[in-house]
Amino acid sequence: MTPIELTGLSLEEALRYMGTPPERADEGLRQLTETCARELLAAVQPRWCMRLCAVSREQEGVRLDTGLLLPGQSLKEHLSGCTYAAVFCVTLGAQADGLIRRAQCTDMVRALALEGCADAAVESLCEQIEVQVKAQHPGKHFPFRFSPGYGDLPLTVQGELLALLDAPRKIGLCATASHILTPRKSVTAILGVGEQSAQPRKRSCADCPARDGCAYRKSGGHCGIS
Repeated sequence: MTPIELTGLSLEEALRYMGTPPERADEGLRQLTETCARELLAAVQPRWCMRLCAVSREQEGVRLDTGLLLPGQSLKEHLSGCTYAAVFCVTLGAQADGLIRRAQCTDMVRALALEGCADAAVESLCEQIEVQVKAQHPGKHFPFRFSPGYGDLPLTVQGELLALLDAPRKIGLCATASHILTPRKSVTAILGVGEQSAQPRKRSCADCPARDGCAYRKSGGHCGIS
């Protein structure tokens, strides 16, 4: 796989992660976000790893060819028509966490902007990985990527996915006892690879597990995935 690089990020995406619809952001907030984006891009060292697995659907969920069971019906339905799945993880590294922690001690607005930029950066990296997977499998079909915590796929599988990828050794990405990734600005994801197109699925507010406390919806916007 080709190395991925983080040369830029979407400021509008960062503003959405901050809970601010881009069209409502004033010039001061936009300038702060641009400054934080430059600082973040100069500091972070993104790393990632991936494994392609054959998948089978069982009553309890989805079984990878490694033996790992990913429980729940949401992922099982999502991967209908898929014979393989690209399991991957990506992290910005400890540098992003350090920037945010230091800002939290002095300027919470700046810390929020750094958080939003970091989330947008992780999203950009995930999109680059998706592009590579799709290029490796021409003519296949790909439902949107799926992560622990979405639908009924529990966060408890984080550690098992990291172990599957040998992520602690390869890229320093681990999970705490409460299944939180560390460094925090990291993602684990599953991207299905299908032989034929299933009925199109979209991530939506109605299905999102964060819908009840979503800052985007409270501010009158959305995260951009629906």
